[in-house]
Amino acid sequence: MNARAAVAIAAVVAMTSPYLAGQEAPSAAKSRLVPRTPDGRPDLQGVWTNATITPLERPAELAGKEFFTPTEAAEYEKRIVEQNNADRRSRGAEEDLAIGYNDAWWDRGTKVVASRRTSLVVEPRDGRIPPLTPEAQRKAVERSQARALHPADGPEDRSLDDRCIVRRTAGPPMLPAGYNNNYQIVQSPDHVAIVVEMIHDTRLIALDSRSHLGSRIRSLTGDSRGRWEGDALVVETTNFTDKTNFRGSGEHLRVVERFTRIDADILLYQFRVEDVASFTRPWSGELTMRRIEGPLLEYACHEGNVSMENILGIARDEEEASRRAASGVPSD
Repeated sequence: MNARAAVAIAAVVAMTSPYLAGQEAPSAAKSRLVPRTPDGRPDLQGVWTNATITPLERPAELAGKEFFTPTEAAEYEKRIVEQNNADRRSRGAEEDLAIGYNDAWWDRGTKVVASRRTSLVVEPRDGRIPPLTPEAQRKAVERSQARALHPADGPEDRSLDDRCIVRRTAGPPMLPAGYNNNYQIVQSPDHVAIVVEMIHDTRLIALDSRSHLGSRIRSLTGDSRGRWEGDALVVETTNFTDKTNFRGSGEHLRVVERFTRIDADILLYQFRVEDVASFTRPWSGELTMRRIEGPLLEYACHEGNVSMENILGIARDEEEASRRAASGVPSD
């Protein structure tokens, strides 16, 4: 475990002074199998993965189909796993090189979510993220144009992903990606820490009824506050920046998450996304997280990574070539 994660977990330790859609709720007997902390709360601690091949939005080919049958799920899993196999050599050389990694580096998962839903988005019922508002669409066009005109004037022109600052797996909401879909939860009576394997972010969630930070204080992953509603941990996050840009969101983004431990090995994760300035309506989703042995591995995003240096260097070379061409000076 990296030092940053260890410090966050140590801090939490020091501070200790509906089931799946389409299925029945767990019985009282099964509920008793859920591990609990000394203060009687469901014990969410452990290492969990949300890797799944269920897409965020329902594909057009599955329009109108909310759930797979068991047979359909097995057939879909087989097809998508084969489709995702980065070691297939049926591609042309150019496409093969563009993939970047062979299959050993990917960890997309091999199964659909336990509910057999055809999308992680559950509301709207069509499994699609609602359209952006006209204002959000305008901002998206402006961002796209800015990237086209200034793709690499400096590192700040590159995406948060390229700069190893934050990635979508950190959330909220916490959504799976191609790899590093693992999280460690550490819990005390008044705080919960979620250590994210990707870029080793740590979310520290206060459970002591304190208010959100003032509106002038904002961060890329927002300001999270949690509370217990029965056996569900409910986390509300606000105070995002307009640079967070989750699926086109802005600084008014509000995300509400629910963590419900179903049994020893399954954690139900549900989320609701609200941003009246960016989305034409709220939307929500859910997925199942499975307990794994771990440990989390440090994701050293910049270690040995010369991508940024190369991107900026090539941009400077292209600028110099353009200046030479404009002045009639032959290229080297």
